[in-house]
Amino acid sequence: MSVEKENAIKDAINAIRPALQNDGGDIEYISYDEEAKNVHVRLVGACAGCPMSQLTLTNGVQRYIRETVDRELTVVNDNQVSSYF
Repeated sequence: MSVEKENAIKDAINAIRPALQNDGGDIEYISYDEEAKNVHVRLVGACAGCPMSQLTLTNGVQRYIRETVDRELTVVNDNQVSSYF
């Protein structure tokens, strides 16, 4: 796995965290699947139960990570994945 890319992803997440924290939420980096180009995160706090969380994830977090790290990355909210099982 590219340590540089993973560090760039973490840096991008840390750069966007204050915006989420201002609304009472937060984001946690979980992992990066290089083969699938998926960045796994967990939204916590107010973001975890917010009906707008998917919009925030796609239009905010994912867009920023794609602009700063790699246009092909997809951000996956592991809160939503686990809630289906």
